[in-house]
Amino acid sequence: MPAKTPAPFDLDSLKNALPKIFDQAQTTAANHQKNYIALYKLHSDAAAITESVQNGKSLKLTGERVFEDLFLDMITRVLPLKKGTTVADRIVKFIAGYSKFITEKSAEERQKNGIDEDDETTSERFLNHFVHFLLKGCTAKDKVVRFRVIQCIADTISHLGEIDEDLYAKLRATLLDRLRDKEPTVRTQAVIALSKLAFSEVPSELEEGEPSILDSILDTMAYDTSPEVRRAALLNVHLSPQTLPALLARSRDVDPTIRKLVYSHVLENNSINRDPAIPIGFTHPRALTIAQREMIVRNGLGDREESVKAAARQLLGSWVDVVRSDGIKKDEGVKSEGIIEDLVAFLKLFDLTEDTIAEDALSSVLQTRVDIYEHIEFEEDYWTSITPERAFLARVFVDQCIAKKDNLKLDSTLPVVTALAFRISDAYNALVEQVHEDATAAFDELDEDERARREEARLDREFAIGEMLRLALNLDYGDEIGRRKMFQLVQSMLAQDVLPEALLARCLDVLRVLSPNERDLIRVVVEVVHELRDPSDPDAEAEAEAAMKGDVDDAETEMGSPRRPQRPAQLPKPATEMSPEEKARADAVDLRCLALCIGMLERVNGTFEENSTLEGILGELIIPAVKRREMALREKGLISLGLCCLIARRMALSSFQLFLSQVQSAPEVLKIRVLQIIFDILMVHEGAFLGPGSPNGDKIVDFLLQLLEAEELERVQALLVVGIAKLMLSGMVTDERVLQTLVLVFISPETAGNQELRQCLSYFFPVYSYSSAANQQRMRKIFVPLYERLVKAYHEWDGEEDMVTPAQVALMFVDWTDPIRAGDAAKGLRKECEKDPVHLDLATDVIKALFSTEYDKEDKKALCQMLGKLYLPDEVDDDKVRMLKLLLNNLRSRRPPRDTAAKNALAKFDAALWKKYERQLENFSEDEFRKLEELRELFEFLDDIIPDDDEDEEPPKKGRKRRSLSIATETTTSAATSGERSPPPSPRHGRGKAKCGIAPYTSEVLACLLTIPTTQATTSIAVR
Repeated sequence: MPAKTPAPFDLDSLKNALPKIFDQAQTTAANHQKNYIALYKLHSDAAAITESVQNGKSLKLTGERVFEDLFLDMITRVLPLKKGTTVADRIVKFIAGYSKFITEKSAEERQKNGIDEDDETTSERFLNHFVHFLLKGCTAKDKVVRFRVIQCIADTISHLGEIDEDLYAKLRATLLDRLRDKEPTVRTQAVIALSKLAFSEVPSELEEGEPSILDSILDTMAYDTSPEVRRAALLNVHLSPQTLPALLARSRDVDPTIRKLVYSHVLENNSINRDPAIPIGFTHPRALTIAQREMIVRNGLGDREESVKAAARQLLGSWVDVVRSDGIKKDEGVKSEGIIEDLVAFLKLFDLTEDTIAEDALSSVLQTRVDIYEHIEFEEDYWTSITPERAFLARVFVDQCIAKKDNLKLDSTLPVVTALAFRISDAYNALVEQVHEDATAAFDELDEDERARREEARLDREFAIGEMLRLALNLDYGDEIGRRKMFQLVQSMLAQDVLPEALLARCLDVLRVLSPNERDLIRVVVEVVHELRDPSDPDAEAEAEAAMKGDVDDAETEMGSPRRPQRPAQLPKPATEMSPEEKARADAVDLRCLALCIGMLERVNGTFEENSTLEGILGELIIPAVKRREMALREKGLISLGLCCLIARRMALSSFQLFLSQVQSAPEVLKIRVLQIIFDILMVHEGAFLGPGSPNGDKIVDFLLQLLEAEELERVQALLVVGIAKLMLSGMVTDERVLQTLVLVFISPETAGNQELRQCLSYFFPVYSYSSAANQQRMRKIFVPLYERLVKAYHEWDGEEDMVTPAQVALMFVDWTDPIRAGDAAKGLRKECEKDPVHLDLATDVIKALFSTEYDKEDKKALCQMLGKLYLPDEVDDDKVRMLKLLLNNLRSRRPPRDTAAKNALAKFDAALWKKYERQLENFSEDEFRKLEELRELFEFLDDIIPDDDEDEEPPKKGRKRRSLSIATETTTSAATSGERSPPPSPRHGRGKAKCGIAPYTSEVLACLLTIPTTQATTSIAVR
């Protein structure tokens, strides 16, 4: 039987066939592959229908055009559907899949039929026509259409194959333009599309100054306001050495999801390549720089969100598995013999001396990887070849055992006291030997690389000894032999001038643990100091020790340790009789002794009077060091004296003048040290200086404000602000001038570059305001006078930095004085915050200020709009409401604002006030209020106001010369005579000049400034 001839393809059948295919595709994604084949068959059959034109010289692609028109008609039905519509998302996915399908078919067709590269196939013509159609919708007015169009482009762009240059240029320009679309959903799809298009861009072909696609995506990832857009850029940008820094910077993104994705998606997923030939990926820990690794640990483990911390911990746990060998992650079970090597290799990724980053990373691994924690064992041979990493690992592991209260693991891990003492002794002897070798002339003859290697080896030995000393703090000193051995070792180390200063604190910590009380600790340190400063020669020293050897057994400390024999005291040579070498030697010894004293005093909690041994050190070492001209000695002497003052109240009273005088002319480093001492003394001895009965509290505040006014160094400025903020937050200083000064410093454009200062104050103001209702009332009281000064300065400011507008400052005060925000921040500690009338009082102050004629219309508009954001409590005193209503009525009748927006805001607040307190204002009468004696001043204020005429206000006059934000401080005498508080000082106003009413304090003025009794002082110091 002959085969049937297939009927010719009818183009009209496409009108029914295509909708059926799209109807099936929108139902489920499971039938997409079947519909690709069916749609392609229709496409091929339609493309076979052509029409001859121009007498057979060319062909008209009739079938292709019909198919394309019907296909695009199906797409246009999807474009108006909003994001999240499931059927629309399936159709977009179907379109992208079909684009990929026909692109693959086109490649097969070229290879099968040998089509030339210059000739277009049916699939290529279809995709070009399709993309041109989509580009027309990129500028549609409907945001949904723009979103769907860009979504289609983003899904199909990687399947377009080769496209002509004109289409590429148009596609590139359109997508870059959509990065600035006002809709985040559109920008998100534009980022996805551009990340796929970036592979085909050649940077060398770009014009000079033209940003590349990759640069545009990185800018979007860093600066776009939408977290969704930034997240899309993070997930789709190509990982390369160029993009890695920008990706790591997102670990500080404001959105916690993005921060988490940096660790889980970017860093962990790309640490190992799928290609076994190159197993180390872009984010493998060994491929990162040490700065990048430390930034990852610091930002991840220091994040406030627990989900981000968990992702960072998981990343660090995976680093332990891949850091060794060839970087391939080990899948087999944990073996105890390889864990130590893995952790040592992990620690080599970090600088162990840099902050606590390495410790945080190792602690995180020990907490999250229980398999590693349980299998760590320190055998005897572990301590034979101690390295910085091994010592660090042992110390951190012991700390973790103590934190987890795992006593069984701790007992099996800690070494014997005597054994560890011998290990420390051997390491220290090796260090001393190297120090002596490096001090010889042969060391100078070595090349630079060899000297650097020896210096690094010396630092490694120091660090290892320090970690073993920290480990010794947790040992069990029930063994008397081991305790004596450790005590003698530490004492002998402290008595040697070759001991690095970095190890002084570690030795003192061990000595404090071994000492039964502070008195014994002080005695040992004082003996070491005397031994270092004793000028006796070695022969005399040996004779003295031999003569007293028989008495050693009977002379024991309270804990049973032998006392060191006391040598005959000999006075040191006068400085005039010393040679330059002897002077340098004596100064070095004094520096070492002062460092010992500082370390000791930092660990003493008792009073100075309880430890009389300190008297000798104070007179023989500390006070002479304070009088020295050498900066190093003077600095350590002042620090030692400041620490003595913290435990001696009378000494602090007598020495406070000295510290104030040092601030005036000291260099930056010394000034910072002295200011730290001053604030510490004020905080510790608050009653003596800033207490309610102190006669010098105002003078000290004036002095600190004058310092802040005159200071130009940013670090010193920040330290002053931090110290003053602490005094305010603790309630020791309640002066409203200080609070006003801090606000002015915070908003001053001249402190915009001082990030430490700005960060401190941005934290201080909310905490201070929300901590108590009294603090919010203080913030309320300073608003109007501060606003007046700010308005004047704002109109006169002509600097390069932008200044905070008065409207922004008004909104800040609304937030700081909000009782509801305070109640939420206090987490239930403040009761009945909803009844606090602070915002009602603030509204009264603001309306009184609106009567002023000093403000222009913009300044009044900011105040009027501020009123609408205030919180009105449900329960409030009736007189307060009526007083506010009285002021509001008089303002609207006598001095109404000229600006329409301000007038509307004022009317809206009036309506809200009436609606809120309708019962209290129901029988409101101004005439009855005039009879009240307590409101006489208010009505006198209102009666003195001259109503505005109907003419427009003149614009505010500009000054002839603009100046910076002035916060000048008046003198104390003028404030006393006028009966008013002097305004606070300003921040920096120029180089070398302080715009301030108070002249800089001289030494004579300082001597009379504080009338503090010194008759009972322990020590009185005069510095020449």
